[in-house]
Amino acid sequence: MAQSIAASSAKSRDADSEVHFDETWKPRFNPWVIAFTVTLATFMEALDSSIANVALPHIAGSLGASYDEATWVLTSYLVSNAIILPISGWIANRIGRKRFYMSCVVGFTVCSFLCGLASSLAMLILFRVFQGAAGGGLQPSERSILADTFAPEKRSVAFAIYGMAVVVAPAIGPTIGGWITDNYDWRWIFFLNIPVGILSIFLTSRIVEDPPYLKRARKKLGSVDGIGLGLLAVTIGALQIMLDKGQEKDWFGSHLIVTCAFVAGIGLIAFLWRELTAEHPIIDLSLYRSRNFSMTQLVMLVIGASLYATTVMIPQFLQEIMGYTATQAGMVLSLGGLVLIVLLPIVGFIGQKIDPRAMICFGFAWVSFGIWRISSLNLSISFWDAASWRVIMVLGMPFLFVPISVMSYVGVPQEKNNEVSGLTALARNIGGSLGISFISTMLLRRAQVHQNYLAAHVYPGSASYRILNRGLAGMMQRQGYSAHGAASHSMARIYDMMVQQANVLAYIDTIHTLVILTVCLIPIGYLMKKPRFRPKQAAPVE
Repeated sequence: MAQSIAASSAKSRDADSEVHFDETWKPRFNPWVIAFTVTLATFMEALDSSIANVALPHIAGSLGASYDEATWVLTSYLVSNAIILPISGWIANRIGRKRFYMSCVVGFTVCSFLCGLASSLAMLILFRVFQGAAGGGLQPSERSILADTFAPEKRSVAFAIYGMAVVVAPAIGPTIGGWITDNYDWRWIFFLNIPVGILSIFLTSRIVEDPPYLKRARKKLGSVDGIGLGLLAVTIGALQIMLDKGQEKDWFGSHLIVTCAFVAGIGLIAFLWRELTAEHPIIDLSLYRSRNFSMTQLVMLVIGASLYATTVMIPQFLQEIMGYTATQAGMVLSLGGLVLIVLLPIVGFIGQKIDPRAMICFGFAWVSFGIWRISSLNLSISFWDAASWRVIMVLGMPFLFVPISVMSYVGVPQEKNNEVSGLTALARNIGGSLGISFISTMLLRRAQVHQNYLAAHVYPGSASYRILNRGLAGMMQRQGYSAHGAASHSMARIYDMMVQQANVLAYIDTIHTLVILTVCLIPIGYLMKKPRFRPKQAAPVE
């Protein structure tokens, strides 16, 4: 009797860490063939999220728009993409995951073609909205397909393949986009998706299939919660616009940002109330009762923030401060992407044998060290110095991405896999938006602080200022300037040096803040429960 009670107690205690998997169904094709098939379109979508960044000046000039207007080409994509992510699981359950995935691939491919043909900025933005909506369903669908195709103890390798798509593609996107734009035409960054999309549609239609539990789950779905869907779309859209345009519009000094913040806040409250009271909610908020799921969403948020923040910060420093071209700055990031291609499968294999919680702790420790190394930046760094920043930092990313992808499904019923995938992808994307907004704001604000401080110490009465001014003026006179012209140019040169130094110090401050954030999360892995791979037999197919 005592043993029975103890066993019952242990079962209750481990419920949240148990991994359920239907072993009565096996895919007809080799799991690795399926993994390659679904990764193909996901890589295409992840690449497109960053490939257009470096082409914005060319797009603006070609379509007769300003650079600020052209940034809506990026914002429109991110907003529609973010709106679809959290409801992609519900849609997949509703119409069938394979059908939904193929619809997304078709929509993304067609919209890519239309983006390449756009004759005005308004047309391009409209097609980017539809392209982002179609792309929003690709990443979460792939995650859930992999989770169902591979047994829990083998998922780490599968998610390593997935990681190569969603982590490497944004890193190499600017390089590919810069090369295409410099050598051909910006429209080819969209036409590039067409052959990939056609191949993905062909393979998916023949290889991918829905497991039986999805068909059973579809019968249990109720009517569409239109109110919840509308509230979610408004909330995510307003939040994404606020984060993307905040620094550009001076945050709460702008009526647009204040309005978006108000709409997002009220919309979130209304959405949560609706989801908690609706009979058939769009998102099952009870998922967040699982400790592992909640913690993985937090970690994925930070992964997105640190990954995207450094992806933007490093090339921005190289281009604006060091004078690199877009292609050269993109090459710095691409070297890190090549390292990930090699390392992710290795970590995926290791992940089958090591406690994922230890991998998460190690990953955050290494990423913290990698980000800290970037704080050594200065005005005399070489290309290989900058490349080493990214390479060292991304060595820790697989130790985060792979175990988190596995742990997010721990303690969650298999029929919720689609929702888990969508919410996890949303957490990473929102984290990316937060990271980019944070570094954009902090770089500007800290540069102003340092510039004011340096200006207070650079004045005509300063001995060091007089020495520097005389030296520069003398050098310019020897180059042919008049005494008056040399004095004017010398003062301007000193001011430029001061601004440049203030910007460098601002980058260092921002990097130190990111390091503090990641260091605080080093022990978070052991706040999760270790997964127990105990298969649960599925009910008979009806």
